Amino acid sequence: MNRYAGRNGSFAENIRQFAEQAQAGIDATFREIVIEIGSSVIRMSPVGNPEIWAANVAFRAKNTAEADAYDANVEVRNVIKSLTPSNFTKAGKLRRGVKYAKPLTKTERDQNFNVNGLVAGKDYVGGRFRGNWQFSIDTPAEGVLDQIDPSGNVTLAKLKLQVEQLTIGQTAYIVNNLPYAVPLEYGHSQQAPGGMVRITLARFQQIVDEAIRNNQV
Repeated sequence: MNRYAGRNGSFAENIRQFAEQAQAGIDATFREIVIEIGSSVIRMSPVGNPEIWAANVAFRAKNTAEADAYDANVEVRNVIKSLTPSNFTKAGKLRRGVKYAKPLTKTERDQNFNVNGLVAGKDYVGGRFRGNWQFSIDTPAEGVLDQIDPSGNVTLAKLKLQVEQLTIGQTAYIVNNLPYAVPLEYGHSQQAPGGMVRITLARFQQIVDEAIRNNQV
């Protein structure tokens, strides 16, 4: 009786299991790389902020200068009053009816001089660009999304869910089809002067190395 009978397949089974684990590890590595790339471009995407638009910056600067000029005039008037002897009693106190002028309060600067006002984008809600990153497999997504996502959380959650279908050998696309995507990538926004894609590409090898370490079989 052959005592080794029935055991000749043990190594083959181990190899098969290792191959399956290795394949799973490769797929997981690929997915993690894609998720990190997508997360990076989403996080760095600028969110429109009317506060920093040139027209609004100029408008607020003009109003602030006018408010500052008013306060400067108040200070000059108060100095003149303090240097006018007839404004004081013999005891050195201000005579009745003579008062120092008061500088503007924060509320008065807002209400009277509109130092925080906007002339453009009053009803604008930022986040459309961040919400338009689209993930697809094998062919790039077309068109744009009607999605506003200032935090990027919805877009990232969708990306992570869709990437679960990705396996090695497929081509992953992460695109943004809004017409101002290219200008934003090349410094149109003060929030992302170095772009999003270019900075992420500069980190590509670091992203790959970290994903490999995290998914070693």
